[in-house]
Amino acid sequence: MTSRERALMALGHQETDRVCIDFGATLATGINALVYDGVKKLLGFDTVTTVEDIISMLAEIEPHVRDAMGGDFVHLRRYAPSLGIPVNEYRDGLFANGMPCRFPALYNPVSDGDGMLIMGLPHRLDYVHPYRKDEPDDAYERTTIARCPAGYHAFMRVFHPLKDVDRIEQLSEYVFPEMTDEEYDFYRMETRRLRATDKAVAGIFLGNIFEMGQLYWGYDNFLVHMAGDPDFAHAYMEARCACYMRDLEKYFEATEGALDVIQFNDDLGTQTSLLISPEMYRRMIKPYHKKMFGYVRDNHPNTKVFFHSCGAVFDIIPDLLDCGVQIINPVQISAAGMDPRKLKQVYGKDLVFWGGGVDTQKVLAFKTPEEVRSQVKQTLDIFAPGGGYVFCQVHNVESNVPPENLVAAFRAAQEYKIN
Repeated sequence: MTSRERALMALGHQETDRVCIDFGATLATGINALVYDGVKKLLGFDTVTTVEDIISMLAEIEPHVRDAMGGDFVHLRRYAPSLGIPVNEYRDGLFANGMPCRFPALYNPVSDGDGMLIMGLPHRLDYVHPYRKDEPDDAYERTTIARCPAGYHAFMRVFHPLKDVDRIEQLSEYVFPEMTDEEYDFYRMETRRLRATDKAVAGIFLGNIFEMGQLYWGYDNFLVHMAGDPDFAHAYMEARCACYMRDLEKYFEATEGALDVIQFNDDLGTQTSLLISPEMYRRMIKPYHKKMFGYVRDNHPNTKVFFHSCGAVFDIIPDLLDCGVQIINPVQISAAGMDPRKLKQVYGKDLVFWGGGVDTQKVLAFKTPEEVRSQVKQTLDIFAPGGGYVFCQVHNVESNVPPENLVAAFRAAQEYKIN
């Protein structure tokens, strides 16, 4: 059985020869480059690690490492996955700990002298940054948009470009980023390369509506707009969704019907609850999710709709299903209401659970390899029977995870026998 055959069976709620596995194949299941390099050393591989996504310092997964860890998926990379930095060219460099690696060519942070790395916006490819129609190309050149504190191995965004915009008429002054010709050509060529493998292909589209508003205005400002001036919030979301809809058409044209999965993101939950009430979700966000996900379901039925949201989202799963969601990730099993048994019992026939295999917050980073293996077996005993499951950890692997623990988790998944 090939990886793609295994993946399609799992996504179709069928049991397979072994558990279907995702090793770093999405921007929500990635591996920090520092940990990835350690995993390679444990496996006996001696290659230079490439950093693909700058925000979380996620590694590009090499085919031989993916195979060794049992990965059944490859992903169609975003042309500029973070901070507007394209991944079509790379350069040699050193990671924060001195580890040799390769970075996207335009990655060029500046140190503040105390160990903090600072990134400015190199150009208009960053999908988080709309710009005024009459602004020059270098308008943001000297603006700090992200920082990596000393001792950390990931960046955090600190710039909210629309924080002072609070009237509907002001929105018309801005251009929201859309797919460029360079991106289109990149996706076409990359898709053809990926389809030549035996892996299932996941397209990383994202399409954030709620989360992008928080990044544009700042978390508190955008929530205030949603509650106090819903017409203004809807004006933004309608404009942003219209851009996404145009991009979706181009995306599927460029990928020539070759995607098995398309990833959408919108973080809606916290550790203990939703970020907004279910009623506000239905009124303010759901119409745009339904438009995007429905487009995929109606026009590209062979591509499964993957939706990523962290946190306690159990209460709106019926709404997500109504929008067209077929796969949910990261299955944050440590969040309130996200009990694996309840999820499988209530929604196991309707949803594919992608993730939840081992808790990244308290287990993968801090327990022993044997304790990691034990939790993997417990979660697989729940999720694996009957299909409809793809194994991976809960969300991206951060730099504090021991490589031994990550190898233990994926070895346990590879060796698991479905009863």
